[in-house]
Amino acid sequence: MGRFWVLILAGLVAACGSGSSSRETALAPCPRVTILADGSDVTRFRPGAPPDLAAMVVDGRMAGVSFTCDYVRGGGVEVKIAAIVDVERGPAARGTRVEVPWFLAVTSGDDSHLVQRKDALLFVNFEGNQTRARVTTAPESIVFPAGRNPAEYRVRLSFTLNAEELDRNRRRGPR
Repeated sequence: MGRFWVLILAGLVAACGSGSSSRETALAPCPRVTILADGSDVTRFRPGAPPDLAAMVVDGRMAGVSFTCDYVRGGGVEVKIAAIVDVERGPAARGTRVEVPWFLAVTSGDDSHLVQRKDALLFVNFEGNQTRARVTTAPESIVFPAGRNPAEYRVRLSFTLNAEELDRNRRRGPR
């Protein structure tokens, strides 16, 4: 009887094998996802006020990015992207909630042309006397249809900046 169980166990172990089967799922290809250096920081001031600490409404810095790539019906790939942002509420902020516009842009692999742009808003609620928070944006979804290889594209994240804010970031350099 003991020999019978040994044969059954050997058969089960052999059936598990390490070879690939049709049930295994291949990993979906992902685009290269990065944060634009010139748009990774934003400091907003009260309109019409000089750009100093007393007039600061919000200061934000993109600290990282989180994303997943999964196959969808029809053979396409869905990429879900969220930005990880450090936000500081400034002395000139009204209330306990601030909003910061940001976007993600899909470009060709060589950055020669813009394929798609998605604008989004980050809302941050501060509790009591809290002035700083690290938050993760709601995930934004991009679907690459079947026949398009996401690995051949780039996705860039940035705050939505006006010309003055962009110029200030370029003069200051990375923080």
